[in-house]
Amino acid sequence: MDTAGTAILAACASWSLITAAARDGRPEGVLLAVLAVAAGYAAGRIGGALLPVAAPCAAALAGVALTVAVPHLAPGPAITAPPGHAGATAALLALSAGAACCGAWAGGVAAVRTAARLLAAGIAVTAAVLGSVVGCVACVAVLLCSLAAGRVRRRGAAIAGLGLGAAAVTGLTWAVPGGLLPDGLAAILEGQLTSRRVRLWADALDLLRGDVALGVGPGRFGALSPTAAQAPSPDGRPHSAVWQQAAEEGVVGVVLLAAAFGWVLYALWRSPRPTPVVLTAGVSLTGLAAIAAVGNALSFTAVPLGAGLLAGLATARPFAEEPVPGVPPPGVGVRPRAGSRTR
Repeated sequence: MDTAGTAILAACASWSLITAAARDGRPEGVLLAVLAVAAGYAAGRIGGALLPVAAPCAAALAGVALTVAVPHLAPGPAITAPPGHAGATAALLALSAGAACCGAWAGGVAAVRTAARLLAAGIAVTAAVLGSVVGCVACVAVLLCSLAAGRVRRRGAAIAGLGLGAAAVTGLTWAVPGGLLPDGLAAILEGQLTSRRVRLWADALDLLRGDVALGVGPGRFGALSPTAAQAPSPDGRPHSAVWQQAAEEGVVGVVLLAAAFGWVLYALWRSPRPTPVVLTAGVSLTGLAAIAAVGNALSFTAVPLGAGLLAGLATARPFAEEPVPGVPPPGVGVRPRAGSRTR
């Protein structure tokens, strides 16, 4: 992990401790998420350097297995009101599909690429079988964008577009409770997001206005939100990573969260991996950012761990030379010079 990334993650952990000490909060959740991202990133860098094809495919299979095996991740009849579990399922499957597509672009053999893409398609089917509509749509979007990434030659503009897309989704989550949207559009979004989630965001906005700098302290949203207290099975979260940071850690917490995502995009831009690998990972991580902006996905440790792992895989420096899309391997398609003899 480079100096900038280490500094940002350290700042996230330090600020959660500062706000917890000032407001008698519980920073364990934030610290665990930061540790998961760092551990996943380190593992991804190592795995991507040693096994640039096998490591992402193994990560994809592990993500699917975890989603299916852990009851609190897979949506089912027992999970009704809280939307966090469904968001975690969609996020983890989108990351798994992204890892499989990264493995496909890293493969130098057509059969390996086809098998990895079939794995990504199978993950989309798994999402549909589990009843995760958002997860299925996210996986299909990752697969299609990954196929299109082979035609992109300048990654900077594409990564900037991903950043703008994540910013647009985040801006909508701020505009809905703030009353900044036209009535018709606000009603449509509230119908999709559910009125309870919008009320949770409004409570988070009220708490932020009470203390813009420090917030109310990590883990204290559930105790201070009237909407969360009235829920049949309260989980103490506003079901938005951005609003949770804003309410519990103030504006500084939101800035640090944005800085962490910006650092990931910057690391992808500077990555030595081929552009299709980088953009595939970028699309998956941007999809995670969008899901986390309107859901509770980051509260599940497997999701930040998977995000760090995918980022590490896409920024690793493999020991073996990787094939470049559209460029034949050395010696393939080269005509012998005149006068030379072949055995």
